Amino acid sequence: MRTTLTIDDDVAVQLKRLHREQDVNFKQLVNEVLRRGLRDMKGAPQKRRAVRTKTFDMGKPLISIDNVSEALAHLEGESFK
Repeated sequence: MRTTLTIDDDVAVQLKRLHREQDVNFKQLVNEVLRRGLRDMKGAPQKRRAVRTKTFDMGKPLISIDNVSEALAHLEGESFK
């Protein structure tokens, strides 16, 4: 089948790089890239590993952070205003 494709610049750069690295003509390369992409898209998405964040008790806060202005005044002194 013969068709015309408009390829985004970033994709074109990657295709040209692959073309320089591999000993195949451009048509074969584009067809192989499309085959692999289609095969990957048909498969089930890979499951991601859950991320766990360790927590710890920091104790009672030394200052209240409910009022940001007050907290900054305490941390930086009154000159921040």
